[in-house]
Amino acid sequence: MVRATFRFYEELNDFLPAERRRREFDCLCARAATTKHMIEALGVPHTEVELLLVNGESVGFERLLADGDRVAVYPKFERLDISTLLKVRAQPLRVLRFIADAHLGGLARLLRMAGFDTLYDNHFDDLQIVEMAAHEQRIILTRDRELLKRRRVSHGCYVHARKPAEQLRELCERLDLAPSSKPFSRCLHCNLPLHGIDVQEARERLPSRIGYSYSQFMQCPGCHRVYWQGTHWRSMYALLTALLMQQTDPD
Repeated sequence: MVRATFRFYEELNDFLPAERRRREFDCLCARAATTKHMIEALGVPHTEVELLLVNGESVGFERLLADGDRVAVYPKFERLDISTLLKVRAQPLRVLRFIADAHLGGLARLLRMAGFDTLYDNHFDDLQIVEMAAHEQRIILTRDRELLKRRRVSHGCYVHARKPAEQLRELCERLDLAPSSKPFSRCLHCNLPLHGIDVQEARERLPSRIGYSYSQFMQCPGCHRVYWQGTHWRSMYALLTALLMQQTDPD
């Protein structure tokens, strides 16, 4: 056995028992233990880690721990470019394409509403989610930390909040979503980008009280649903604006 000293920073402490939060602590490790093995044994999914320092040097998850090592573990850096320091994965977690697990349907809908490519089906099992995320380079969103510990998972976020609006606010803060958002540019049902539709064509398909109350319409090329800026659109726009723009408020 070897003994190493660990220190976790910022929100990574939420995964630790109270007595280990925001402080250094010693831990016994097997002689063949890697940094990834020990970090996850301590309860932190490796997908939550962006920077890993051992004795002040940036290392990868495969690094074997030695007696006396001092390990500092950092979460994602939203507003700092640390790409030259990264060793834990081939690229930083900046590809804003998501796949949400079965418990995050409300969040998936809000992300689509904000314009983010987000796969969701409450029939997806864990293996399907892992395979699709790896194949399409998507960030897995889940409240199941065991899902994020799977070997093939490299991009993922554990969602701490329980309500959809709070979950979106959490992701906005962690991943700096505001600059990339394009509200109401995707179908809420199919996730496909919306396209403009001829006004007359839209009016022929919609009740006259709607068709003649608006002059701009969008359509999904998959399910052919038609969207317009009605009362529901305005209330959702206000919600998204409040959530997304909080990040850019200088106060």
